[in-house]
Amino acid sequence: METIVLGVQPRTITKNGAAKLRSNGNVPGVIYHKGEETIPVSVNELALNKLVHSPESHIIDLQFPDGKIKRSVIKDVQFDAVTDRVIHTDFQLFSADEIIELQVPVTASGNSIGVEKGGKLLIILHSLTLKGKPDEMPDHVIIDVTSLEIGHTIHVREIPMDRYPGLVIMDDPATPVITVQGAKKETEETGETAETTAG
Repeated sequence: METIVLGVQPRTITKNGAAKLRSNGNVPGVIYHKGEETIPVSVNELALNKLVHSPESHIIDLQFPDGKIKRSVIKDVQFDAVTDRVIHTDFQLFSADEIIELQVPVTASGNSIGVEKGGKLLIILHSLTLKGKPDEMPDHVIIDVTSLEIGHTIHVREIPMDRYPGLVIMDDPATPVITVQGAKKETEETGETAETTAG
């Protein structure tokens, strides 16, 4: 997993401080680690957006004005309900041998048999929560869909983790991840046939 450097500024929590930060193109946030005091910070909105909207997960080196660096992952992001702008973010610190949980994007690999027959590939669950050491976390989880037929679905429990030793998927095993949906016309005809048979 790639490591990205992100500059942070310590901040003092005041009544209108968060709103002022946002008006100046910054986003308020906090840095926390189990057993340690939470650190209020602010980050540049544009730099943060690149990480939040990236198709891959990253390890983030938070760089303070004095040059000190703290290694972290983004644990939570809050968005404005109207503008969809990032309005707050939580960073979780970790040590090299610490076990963490991290959401990692899902990527489909291969040409699905169902798609070749006219179906449409749909990614239902766009990220998986993985548990393990930070240096073992992948940029994304690759799922082979070559044998996926129309109407078939890959669930969490069916994802092979051979290429990700030491990592465990924390999501519900029964959760659907990827499916191949039939063409609309074909689906409608199937429904009409069922109705005719029932009648």
